[in-house]
Amino acid sequence: MFLRFRITPDTGYSWRFNHKGNGDGMFSSIEDVTERLGQNQYICSRRIATVVYLATALEKPILVEGPAGVGKTELAKVVSKALGLELIRLQCYEGLDEAKALYEWEYAKQLLYTQILKDKIGEIIEGTDTLNDAVARIAEQDNVFFSDTFILPRPLLQSIKAAERCVLLIDEVDKSDSEFEAFLLEVLSDFTVSVPEIGTLQAINIPIVVLTSNNAREMSDALKRRCLHLYIDFPSAEQELEIVRLKVPGIREELASQVVATVHKIRELDLKKSPSISETLDWARTLAVLNAEELDQEIVNDTLNVILKYEGDIRKAEAELKDFLRGTPADEPEAPDEAVKKDILH
Repeated sequence: MFLRFRITPDTGYSWRFNHKGNGDGMFSSIEDVTERLGQNQYICSRRIATVVYLATALEKPILVEGPAGVGKTELAKVVSKALGLELIRLQCYEGLDEAKALYEWEYAKQLLYTQILKDKIGEIIEGTDTLNDAVARIAEQDNVFFSDTFILPRPLLQSIKAAERCVLLIDEVDKSDSEFEAFLLEVLSDFTVSVPEIGTLQAINIPIVVLTSNNAREMSDALKRRCLHLYIDFPSAEQELEIVRLKVPGIREELASQVVATVHKIRELDLKKSPSISETLDWARTLAVLNAEELDQEIVNDTLNVILKYEGDIRKAEAELKDFLRGTPADEPEAPDEAVKKDILH
């Protein structure tokens, strides 16, 4: 690994980072992705593993879309752990601009340096006969007053200036404005940014970029064209049960199966917000803390607020789960008891 640093008359300072490694920051195969993510307690499908492998090999960003709580952000975190790379996170929100995402110029610090060095100006211009000569002499010292000393890097610039390959997580990009999305297109094209005060910064170690979206708004075709697209949906019951076993190791097998089956039943309802995987895990941990042996109507009603966040959703789920928890399908009438049977026969 080496760092190239140069000063040019037209652009000022320029940084270029190069890394001659032995395969670090890379997966060897799709199976390697699955295995190494699994070692970090992230169970992924072959489709997810394929996209992650291609993203690292082709140096293309991943745009991960899907419902909230299905593991989009966690995917970036686990990739960084699996590869032993630094994770740099940019949390998007409405009103996010370049200054907060790229860098801020510390004018107060620059002014302080100017005040400290003003006594040296006399020495610098000593011997000059004209104003033009004095100005030219001071201009030669621009690198003192316009340098990275006064730059406060934000996540995007941190990832570009990183001496080693890193994972850049641009979280909930759909919450940012379209103007900021247009700025991202420029950065993601060649990972080069221009800092007016000092020049152009370009990364040689292209970071692994993961953008997540909860579909708050439709992302532009231009952004999607630059990314590998990955949609993560709610997992199958079998896969979600495997996740519960992994993340909540102390839970009873029968209870874990009931939790997953009940959550999948709830997701079939027309709710304002369906429970996510993270909420399934919260519910499983809650029931384990309560020493629940199995799901019944009472404990479900007492703990539904763990997985459902709206009162209307809770009421609807309570009504629909009565028959389901008794093992009777909701669309079939309950079997009459023996007294009723006798009355019918008579």
